[in-house]
Amino acid sequence: MTRHAQAERHALCDTLLAVGPDAPTLSGSWTAADLAAHLVIRESARVDLAAGILLPRLAGRTDAATRRMARDTPFAELVERVRSGPPRWHPSHLSRVDEQMNLVEMFVHHEDVRRAGSGTQPRQLSPGMTDALSRRLAVMAPLLARGAKDVGVEIVTAKIRKRVGGTGPVVEVHGHPGEVLLYLYGRKSVAQVEFVGEPSAVARLSSADLGV
Repeated sequence: MTRHAQAERHALCDTLLAVGPDAPTLSGSWTAADLAAHLVIRESARVDLAAGILLPRLAGRTDAATRRMARDTPFAELVERVRSGPPRWHPSHLSRVDEQMNLVEMFVHHEDVRRAGSGTQPRQLSPGMTDALSRRLAVMAPLLARGAKDVGVEIVTAKIRKRVGGTGPVVEVHGHPGEVLLYLYGRKSVAQVEFVGEPSAVARLSSADLGV
């Protein structure tokens, strides 16, 4: 089984080292160091800290821990901890779980670093990576599009045409699976997608709060 998530993890780490700890990202106000710290905490044994990634009421504590780790840990060490992956006891240490839990996470954050403020264009992804992202998109799109309350959303790629949520006039979001994932994750300013639908519906989708 090809480990696309692992390959993307290593590619992200190479890019992090190339841009340096203070480089901007598309993850809000995070620097590259903050993003690396986020990934370390996400897979750490400190479940109490990682919980804030998913639970809003604990987000402040998790964010503070992220900033502190980014400040106090040498950047090269942080990146190496990301590269080495989760500990053996972690579910995503298993390859199939890794693909489900980490492929999109690593891909989106890699593009967060690559495209922040530089106008960097999309990469030429391998057919295998494209297919892997396509499979994850089909599963994750309904969750990512749930913030589109008053507009229907249909994703369209070379292999997928799927209504994924919302009510009202339908907007089709066309693009490469990776670009559609970026759009649904809220990276709207850099995702290279095209829309088919009424202008008012496209505007509503553009202002919707998408993502996890």
